[in-house]
Amino acid sequence: MEKTIVIGAGFGGLALAIRLQAAGIPTLLLEQRDKPGGRAYVYEDQGFKFDAGPTVITDPSAIEELFTLAGKKMADYVELLPVTPFYRLCWESGKVLDYDNDQQKLEAQITRFNPKDVEGYRQFLAYSQAVFKEGYLKLGTVPFLSFRDMMKAGPQLARLQAWRSVYGVVSKFIEDDYLRQAFSFHSLLVGGNPFATSSIYTLIHALEREWGVWFARGGTGALVQGLVRLFEDLGGELVLNAKVKRIEAAGSRVTGVTLEDGRTFPASAVASNADVINTYQKLLGHHPAGAQRANKLKRKRMSNSLFVLYFGLNKQHTQLAHHTVCFGPRYKALIHEIFNSDRLADDFSLYLHAPCVTDPSLAPPGCGSYYVLAPVPHLGRADIDWAVEGPRLRERIFDYLEQRYMPGLRDQLVTHRIFTPFDFRDQLDAHVGSAFSIEPLLTQSAWFRPHNRDAHFANLYLVGAGTHPGAGVPGVIGSAKATAGLMLEALAK
Repeated sequence: MEKTIVIGAGFGGLALAIRLQAAGIPTLLLEQRDKPGGRAYVYEDQGFKFDAGPTVITDPSAIEELFTLAGKKMADYVELLPVTPFYRLCWESGKVLDYDNDQQKLEAQITRFNPKDVEGYRQFLAYSQAVFKEGYLKLGTVPFLSFRDMMKAGPQLARLQAWRSVYGVVSKFIEDDYLRQAFSFHSLLVGGNPFATSSIYTLIHALEREWGVWFARGGTGALVQGLVRLFEDLGGELVLNAKVKRIEAAGSRVTGVTLEDGRTFPASAVASNADVINTYQKLLGHHPAGAQRANKLKRKRMSNSLFVLYFGLNKQHTQLAHHTVCFGPRYKALIHEIFNSDRLADDFSLYLHAPCVTDPSLAPPGCGSYYVLAPVPHLGRADIDWAVEGPRLRERIFDYLEQRYMPGLRDQLVTHRIFTPFDFRDQLDAHVGSAFSIEPLLTQSAWFRPHNRDAHFANLYLVGAGTHPGAGVPGVIGSAKATAGLMLEALAK
């Protein structure tokens, strides 16, 4: 019997494969790397464990649903630990805000910035919750296959002023410049420019307030392993080191895949969790419909890339929070350069991850595993030689962290590695090294985003950051639910 094939074992591919297998559809999951996880890869070195990618879990119910529909208990596979505070936000002026789920504590901190913004924050939270209800709970797992679907959602999107930017809506409610940054930076977590991304993405704030922020014991990689075990317990098959060379097609249907090593697998349907543009350009470029689709998608705006620095120290910096956002001297001007400039900015803002605050097992006793990332332009916008600039930026960031956040860092350094836009392009096959696929603009969201089912190939599907609803762990898991519904409906006929 021909299996259904899912290309790519990132969160989206894993969630889709689990849904299909749980519904009785024999599913083969192909992963090009030596470990599952996609962007949620794990590096291990000298007893240090580094989560390569996503480390913020904001909708545990979406993950738990995968286990429930399979008749299993999530607690038997993975343990999620609460993170407190959600984030520590720090500015060079010395101002600090511990953003958490305690309304009273949060309002007390807002008062220290600007007492008038307490009421403004309440209004912003109410707006964010309304967007969350409409944009996430109602539409986040509903596929947009026709413009009619978009028109149905239109009145609600208009009522919520979806044409406004995230920063524009935050500024409508909040006066203080620091607080405007604090409540608008979230869109950067999914590759969105707060000054251009639709205000629909303010739902991320309500999402965190609804379910909290979590971290898997053992790291995000332990969550990936739990999902793999669930998939295999259901009878699913995962093949590693299986780089797909092409998706075979005949007429308006795909018929299977061919790997780089020559192996072929026939398929009743194929779903790609690979980069959406490279799915069409590289895997289907041999077919006129694939090449045409690739050329059209390449005209879309791509989200930014990232520079990531992983490092292990022989000391735990207990003064840090689990998640720290280190705002640089500029906000709007820096973000404009990240998304629109052809050069690397002279300054940066950073996200610093210190998981041993929550789970010390990710490093040897008394030591700490860390990573820090800086948003940077993608390769299609800025022709930067990262083989040269990567080490330079590493040294600038180490200097900055040692001076402001982690005294003694260089003397404590045991191991480190960097991951640049070149690596997003070469290791993850990400078009122009984008870290989050197609930029989440209003004109590139919902129906305007690549659809969960291809319009030409009747049995070709997409899952992951490049399709609806978009990037982020809740987004790609939501895309799996939308795509699975379409696949199960078609396979039942």
